[in-house]
Amino acid sequence: MAKLKIRGKDLRKIGYPQGPAIGVAINEAQRHFKKEKKQKVLDMLQHVLQNRELYEGHVQFGKVAEALKPKEKSTRQEVPLNELPLPFKSYGLPNIEEGALLQIDAAVRLPVAVKAALMPDAHQGYGLPIGGVLATKNAVIPYGVGVDIGCRMCLTMYDLKPSFLEKNRSKLKDILFENTAFGLDEQKTRADDPVLEKSAFKEIGMVKALKDKAWKQLGSSGSGNHFVEFGIVHISDGNNEFGMARGEYLALLSHSGSRGLGAKIANHYTKLAMEKCPLPKMAKYLSWLDLDSEEGQEYWLAMNLAGDYASACHHNIHKRIGKALGEQYIAMVENHHNFAWKEELEDGTPIIVHRKGATPAGKGVLGVIPGSMVHPGFIVRGKGNPLAINSASHGAGRVMSRTKAKNSTTRHALKKLLKEHQVDLIGGGLDESPIAYKDINQVMGFQKDLVEIVGTFTPKIVRMAEDKRK
Repeated sequence: MAKLKIRGKDLRKIGYPQGPAIGVAINEAQRHFKKEKKQKVLDMLQHVLQNRELYEGHVQFGKVAEALKPKEKSTRQEVPLNELPLPFKSYGLPNIEEGALLQIDAAVRLPVAVKAALMPDAHQGYGLPIGGVLATKNAVIPYGVGVDIGCRMCLTMYDLKPSFLEKNRSKLKDILFENTAFGLDEQKTRADDPVLEKSAFKEIGMVKALKDKAWKQLGSSGSGNHFVEFGIVHISDGNNEFGMARGEYLALLSHSGSRGLGAKIANHYTKLAMEKCPLPKMAKYLSWLDLDSEEGQEYWLAMNLAGDYASACHHNIHKRIGKALGEQYIAMVENHHNFAWKEELEDGTPIIVHRKGATPAGKGVLGVIPGSMVHPGFIVRGKGNPLAINSASHGAGRVMSRTKAKNSTTRHALKKLLKEHQVDLIGGGLDESPIAYKDINQVMGFQKDLVEIVGTFTPKIVRMAEDKRK
């Protein structure tokens, strides 16, 4: 007897609506009636369609009946935005695209918004623009934090001079290649870490199922603009927190976040926030969770878990590479973005500060602001500027989309640029070409009131996702 073959068009002919019910019906028919004649099975499925309620809980057609169940329309009314936006401070306004300005304009009309600022690396994203800082009253916005929760920079410095890098380029390239994993790849040797024993993995329902994946990805890096690179640090501030003399040192810089763990948490709680707090279309990704609610408290715990996990990933990378290098670092600088912090305004008012692609820059707080694969990054010390809500840029910021970047240059042009700057690149796509980014020196000029420069980091051997080893 021929195998039962039912297609979507067959079900649509008998009245099935386009959607998940068609796939469920085909699967259930193949599962229970693969030896029956096609027309007989179609007649049965049509009867289920016309008498859906009779088949709820049915052994063979229960799943079909459930899939056909009309979705209940939300009775929640859309939360209106304020007519007048809060004033906000922009840095580097001439170089900020209109899309980012429209997004921050929507954010400062939220009923829970208290204060906002836009950093000079700002460009359009989802929810808050990248480079957007938003303070709210007792509310957390999952997409105001972002998908890659706790994404961060981590810099370790070694008591080795630049000559060491030049004499050992081949060895250092091998160390990067052998001790890093990007994108969907997992680190070859799995490591355990105390972060995997945190109570949140046991206490939060949706997080429990993510622990194994988190363990597999521990110590790996994301794709896109994430990297691990050797370079040269130049310490220009002799009165620094590290007790290091002015001069040049070998250093390792990494940029990555919370991997699949953070993405799953972000998407789950963003969907939940959008259901509980529907907003107009222009602001729908800015839906929030009240921190007094069970969901808000749960997200806060999950967000902090993802942040701790991102930090553990970096520490694992630096420990592994330091071991291969046979050296102990003498100083570390680490800072994160894509996060929410409990802070206070100047008058003591408690606020929740969302920094979507923005670096914490409170008074005396250290951080790293990278440039591109050929341009310098900066070790900075925050000035604690209240107009910027104690923040600074998290990088140079993009001036073109990934697609536009790919279509605006060639591999030959990228290789020429790398050669000019004496940079070796392992992996990396044209979408991350330096032409896709703003001038980091100009960006730093726009935020002189926000940070002071302690030193610079110049990349020399860069490891990123995509492509094959060059």
